[in-house]
Amino acid sequence: MNKVVLIGNLTRDPDVRNTQSGVSVCTFTLAVQSRYKETADFINVVAWRGIAETCGRYLKKGSKACVCGALQSRSYEAKDGSKRTVVEVIADEVEFLSFAEKKEAEPVGEPIDDELPF
Repeated sequence: MNKVVLIGNLTRDPDVRNTQSGVSVCTFTLAVQSRYKETADFINVVAWRGIAETCGRYLKKGSKACVCGALQSRSYEAKDGSKRTVVEVIADEVEFLSFAEKKEAEPVGEPIDDELPF
């Protein structure tokens, strides 16, 4: 089983891009407090499609988020010819634990003045 659950704060604004086929992908780094030290681990997160768009819209540097997903490692060749390995979490779910201002305005309905029935 490959399941990861992390809670931490974004170290930078999320980066949202589209693949050549038009699929949204969002990357960000989550600073997660280490369990036994007074330091943090910096974990790269990748979200796809609708989750990517929502993360790009509502998260920003400093936002607290919970990420559930799977750990993935991949290798690539750097420009200098050396082989690099990257470990990242592919997000299945992202829960926003602190809310940022929305990046684009949404229409707001008229306020409701009626009393609630409870």
